[in-house]
This record gives sequence, structure tokens and C-alpha cells, in this order.
Amino acid sequence: MLRTIEWTGHAVRLIDQTRLPESLVCVDITTDVQMCDAIRRLVVRGAPAIGVAAAFGVYLGIRQPKPADLLSLYSRLNESADLLAGARPTAVNLFKALDRVRRAARDAGRDTAGMAPADAVEMITQRVLAECLMMMDEDRRSCQAIGQHGLALLAPLIDRAAAANRPLRILTHCNAGALATTGSGTALAPIYAGAQQGVRFEIWADETRPLLQGSRLTAFELAAAGIPVTVICDSMAASLMAAGRVDAVIVGADRVAANGDVANKTGTLNLAIVAGHFHVPFYVAAPVTTIDLKTPAGSDIPIEMRDGREITHGFGRQTAPENAATWNPAFDVTPADLVNAIITDKGVVRPPFAEHLRKVADSPSV
Repeated sequence: MLRTIEWTGHAVRLIDQTRLPESLVCVDITTDVQMCDAIRRLVVRGAPAIGVAAAFGVYLGIRQPKPADLLSLYSRLNESADLLAGARPTAVNLFKALDRVRRAARDAGRDTAGMAPADAVEMITQRVLAECLMMMDEDRRSCQAIGQHGLALLAPLIDRAAAANRPLRILTHCNAGALATTGSGTALAPIYAGAQQGVRFEIWADETRPLLQGSRLTAFELAAAGIPVTVICDSMAASLMAAGRVDAVIVGADRVAANGDVANKTGTLNLAIVAGHFHVPFYVAAPVTTIDLKTPAGSDIPIEMRDGREITHGFGRQTAPENAATWNPAFDVTPADLVNAIITDKGVVRPPFAEHLRKVADSPSV
């Protein structure tokens, strides 16, 4: 399994996803400014991975040079957290991770009474690092749980496909696999879990315009894992479903509102509408950390707008005239009534989402 984020003991090592699929290159991040740039430029991406990366970014911000006292430490921590909070606005995991790091530092500060300033600073700094490492471990276990819950949800479809002596055919969009997390992914986690148990899959990967996360990243990691994958243009999904060649759609999420509306990579809404028309199950896979009970509905989710040159000059080639206007939202919102189920690390959530999401978010981890 690809390791999207690793702590080397000195730096945060990231797979540079802007270089895929041509080359598998890692970069070592040693400052909060570098981490903010890496998140903004999509060197690291995917809601769970962004959260872990941002937490490590705060640690890098307070690590060197070592603050002289607690006041300086907390001031620098807040500066780093504020910097990283501005990197990308839609993925709620980023903000939850930053809040968690701030809370860990505050809690650690209560244990420093009577300590020399240098010792207190060191203890809090190490507590922040420990929190980052814990988040990474939790994310990996969360991916495993999503994989198992998702595989159980797919069981009837798997049996039906096996009875017809064919693979289970899943359509996905963008990348919600190992490259979007620190583990086996969200939308791809059930596929990896099933493959380990001998389930045969045929994965259709939307190329995902304009940055091609589906063709560059999803196809890359599935092919590396030996799982059959076919890349299609985003505009081909409807024809594929009309031909009866898709058993289910599984996508990830960057934020799930309290009512079950889902923000995910632009193009997800198209798939949900088409899947509903052709009666193809449409599933969302996301950890509980992606559920945002403070956001009532999808219309309240901030949508990141990106540079129009990603459309007109994607990957170095001009594909539209200079005087053409662009509209480039990074995400769209799929209404809850188009979602059949949300696969979380605490179980499968079904409608009515407003009631069941709150229950699963408040339930203890398993």
C-alpha cells in the first residue's frame, strides 16, 4: 500500500501527487509554510490526508526555532494553525485536525505548572507530535473499518456478480484511495478489502476534469495493486450506466453536512443524478471526521474556487482561448436524497441522514 504521509523523525515525507503517474517522487516537508504550499498545490490531497498533513504542519511550525516560553509557543502555534487553515476551505478534516492540535497543546499546558520554561515548551511540543502520530494511526484504522463495512454493504452485489461469473463493476470519481488518506482510502477501501478476500472487481475510474485525479491517481494506485481498472472520460459515465455495466458508484467526500448533503470533487453530482436515473446504488465513503454536524446543509458548505488556468492551460497545454471566461469550483454538492448510504468507520448510515448521522458521530469508536 502506498504511504501518502510518513514521519521520518525529522521531516514529513509526502508523495508528490502532482508528479503522478509519470514518476513516484517523495518530498520532505520541514516547515509550516512548506506544508501550507503542499496542501494548496495538491502535493497532498484528500480530506483525511489533508487533516493529518495540516496537524503535522503545526508541529513543524512550533518545532524550530524552539520558542523561549509558553506565550511564544502558543503564539506561534496559533500563527501556524491560522496559516494552514487558509490552505483549502472545503475539507472539514483540515479544520478539525487544527482544532485537535490546539486542544492537545492547551491540555498539555495544564501539566506544566512549576516546570522551567524550556522544559514546558519541549513537553508541549512533543505532545503535539504525539497527537499528529495518533491521528495518522487513527486514520489508518478508520480506513480498515470503512473497508470492512463497505464490503459487507456490497455483499449482495458481490454474490450477484459471482453468480453471473463476472467481476463486480464499480464506478468511482476523483481519488479516494490510499493517496487520499494515510491508509487504504475511503471509497477504494472496500475494494482493497474485497480483493484481499478474492473478490473480483472491475473498476471504472472517471478521469475527473480538470486535474485528472481519477486517471492520474486512482488508476495509478489500483494498477499498482493489481486491480483491473479502466479510465473513462467524465462524460462517458451515463452511457456506461445506460449499458448496464455499472453495479454501484462509490465516491469519497470532503464534507458531509448534518442533513446528509455531500461535498465532493466536481462531477460527483453528475454521477449521482445519472445513477439515480438508472437505479444504480450511489454510495459515499467517508470517516466520521468528515461529518460536519455544525453545517446544516450543503448550501452552507464553503466551496473552493480554483484558478481558471487549470481548465484553460491544464498540464502545460493551452486548450481554450485567452479571452474565454472560466468557472472552476473544486467541489460540488450532492443532495442527500441522491445518496443511498454513507459508509463510515463506525458503520453504514442510511436515510434519514439527519437523525442517523448524529447518532453515528456521537457513538464510540469501534
